[in-house]
Amino acid sequence: MRIVLVFLMLLLTACGGSKAIAPVGNQGYATKTPQVKYASSKPPTIYKVRKGDTLYSISWRYGMDYKTLAKYNNIRSPYRLAIGQKLRFKPIKIASKSKPKPTSTKPAASTSKPAKPKPSIKPAANTKLTWQWPTRGKVISTYSKTATGRKGINIAGKAGQTIVAAASGKVVYAGNGLPRYGNLLIVKHNDVYLSAYAHNTKLLVKEGDYVKAGQKIARLGSTGTQRNQLHFEVRRNGKPVDPIRFLPKR
Repeated sequence: MRIVLVFLMLLLTACGGSKAIAPVGNQGYATKTPQVKYASSKPPTIYKVRKGDTLYSISWRYGMDYKTLAKYNNIRSPYRLAIGQKLRFKPIKIASKSKPKPTSTKPAASTSKPAKPKPSIKPAANTKLTWQWPTRGKVISTYSKTATGRKGINIAGKAGQTIVAAASGKVVYAGNGLPRYGNLLIVKHNDVYLSAYAHNTKLLVKEGDYVKAGQKIARLGSTGTQRNQLHFEVRRNGKPVDPIRFLPKR
């Protein structure tokens, strides 16, 4: 009996000398940073124009060519929109009318010469653009045609460092109305190519400004993301393409 009592005392002492520690939340553990996605979402049947929208930002959001969106909605250059205006993302089907039966009456002979057809205006080719890197820094995320959320490249940098126009063009959007892009600039270089500069801490140009290649247009930041970086995209006829194809080798 005495041996049993001694054993119980030793057991109680051992239990009291050590405390169980339970982790609280995720403190002390490495957490995975969520990836910022830039994939275009599915366009709605009807989009109602809001303050700050431009035809370019709306078409960019849904991965469309701005010229196609303008055609669907009968909007002509310079593509001005009104707040509350409704946009369609599909063409309207027009019922075909029955053709009238031809009459036997012959048309009178015309003495005027037929008008010469106007030559078609072709969009500027990429060879006329001179591209350069929009900022210095290491490329930390590359473009992927298939992977979700990799429609451009990410370049790491320090807060406030200079961002320049990758090629000459016109600023067609300056704002923060596109989800996950933060403070964003979109530059139209010609009828085919657009480029975008996201996550800026400060925009140095405004919509309607014409910029030259290498001109300062923004300050690098982390708006819309969790680290200081520039997200840079190039789109050809509304579709994302690999920016590295256009930039000079370092």
